[in-house]
Amino acid sequence: MKNAVLLIGSGGREHAIALALRRSASVGDLFCAPGNAGMADVGTVTALDVSDHAAVLRFVEQKNIALTVIGPEAPLVAGLPDALRAKNHLVLGASKDAAMLEGSKIQAKTFMAKYGIPTAGFKVFSNPTEAKAFARSPEGAAFRVMKADGLAAGKGVVVAETAEGLVEAIDDAMVTKRFGAAGDKIILEETLTGPEVSLMALTDGRTVLPFPASQDHKRVFDNDEGPNTGGMGAYAPTSFYDDLTRVEVEKNIIQNFVRGVQAEGWDFRGIIYFGLMLTKKGPKVLEFNVRLGDPEAEVIMPLIESDVFELFKAVAEGNLSNVSLQLKPGFACTVVMASGGYPGSFETGLPITGLDAAAKTDRVFVFHAGTKEKDGAFSTSGGRVLSVTGLGKTLDAAVVRAYQGVKRISFSKAHFRNDIAGKALKNRRITQRIRRMKDRRVATLGKA
Repeated sequence: MKNAVLLIGSGGREHAIALALRRSASVGDLFCAPGNAGMADVGTVTALDVSDHAAVLRFVEQKNIALTVIGPEAPLVAGLPDALRAKNHLVLGASKDAAMLEGSKIQAKTFMAKYGIPTAGFKVFSNPTEAKAFARSPEGAAFRVMKADGLAAGKGVVVAETAEGLVEAIDDAMVTKRFGAAGDKIILEETLTGPEVSLMALTDGRTVLPFPASQDHKRVFDNDEGPNTGGMGAYAPTSFYDDLTRVEVEKNIIQNFVRGVQAEGWDFRGIIYFGLMLTKKGPKVLEFNVRLGDPEAEVIMPLIESDVFELFKAVAEGNLSNVSLQLKPGFACTVVMASGGYPGSFETGLPITGLDAAAKTDRVFVFHAGTKEKDGAFSTSGGRVLSVTGLGKTLDAAVVRAYQGVKRISFSKAHFRNDIAGKALKNRRITQRIRRMKDRRVATLGKA
């Protein structure tokens, strides 16, 4: 039986989800609202106002939608899943209460503290004068991370190197209002060190089914320099997330997360994203998201062998324990092609060429985010324009394929990082070199 699906969202994440859903033999009509220029090839793009819950409900009923999949965070925080579930419609997406784990950094940190989830120490401020005084104090020297409380499109976090840099970030959020109401309250957080890992998972509030761990690249320039962005690239799986780390995360984070969700009585049938830092004292949660990351989705979705519709449906029905996740062997790497000037001001309407050539490259996928199409010609319309993903049996091969795709695409002032997955490749080579040295040492001892 073919099922009609409504996919809400318009970014590279949603394009990747749309392609994964289209591969399912169970999916018939696929509606994308509002969608983007690239998604028109795999589904029907519709100008549905997703902030109008009554309009979405009418659409779901008129089109006989079997499952609604919500990609971005804003409709979740606004309670769209609650409105649809109230009329007995299946939805992949956390309830409004649960979505506040992403909608409010303060609520997320309070939840972590309440249920014993390891995280950085933090202080909450609603007064900029008090926040700046703390930033300049001796105690504040250990708290150099500033986070806007509300949704800020992935850009509301500043890691400052000095007290004055932190004061500037506080002014930016609370006085200048760079992030709008999201910066009315802030968190100053203890600075942690270690590799960052994105662990995303399906959950129905009782069972958690993790995807392969991935690693995002937030800074706009090579070598992790420049301001934070929504993400400039990612790869999966990551070697930083080893078996020991997995066991620690399961015991100290995932189990406590589920316990907390059940104790709070939340309807969490959707995606949970654990933003982790792997410190010397063990994995700690930097943040929660209640949806797939972007660009992490662009490396996770192509690696899934299982029927994605059936996975999502099991979550929506609360039957996640009855399904399993099958993955393709190998690795995926995605490189974000951004507009020149992003995450600051940038031009739009610039013609894009080479999309067909890139898409025809072996094991390369091109996911649209900030594009427009007119008469078959594509142009830029946003900061992050495209995510180009390569697959390979090895991480090296996946990286090479992603950059092969990037080199076939052109638009004026295009910007992308040249070092996506670079740290992972270096780490792996160091690990392999140490292993070879140990093997030779063992062999030498064996001859003695």
